[in-house]
Amino acid sequence: MDSCCQNHFQKSATFVRCPVCHQKGKSVQIITIKALLHPQALETIDPESNYAFCSNSFCEVVYFNGVQFYGKDSLKVLVYQKDDALDVPVCYCFGWTRKRLIQAIRSSQNPVEFIREHVLANRCGCEVNNPQGSCCLGNVTKFIQSIDKGSSG
Repeated sequence: MDSCCQNHFQKSATFVRCPVCHQKGKSVQIITIKALLHPQALETIDPESNYAFCSNSFCEVVYFNGVQFYGKDSLKVLVYQKDDALDVPVCYCFGWTRKRLIQAIRSSQNPVEFIREHVLANRCGCEVNNPQGSCCLGNVTKFIQSIDKGSSG
């Protein structure tokens, strides 16, 4: 089965450190950066360079390589890991925001199963929709677990 999410799990990640927060970043394909940077930022990328994604929520940097970095304001979309607003996507391909996930869980829906079915049907495009360039199911699952813990405590 060939889906965007499975392809990303099969590739080995190259880790380098963010120039601002020094956290390890995860390698991101150039197609992700090309799809999500504003035109002005896109004009400055080095398409032959390797870029990484910084997931540190306290760091302004989203993408970086050895000599340049791009912050949140360089992207066309809000970044889940960098913005805790309810209207920020957790699943970029199928429009699952924090707010929508909370509503679904409260009404006993299963967003993970919904997303998984679409992934298995090869409908996701995480490599061009999700700023981290990989499948969002891990983010969705963690967020739902945080909702469950918050409602049980």
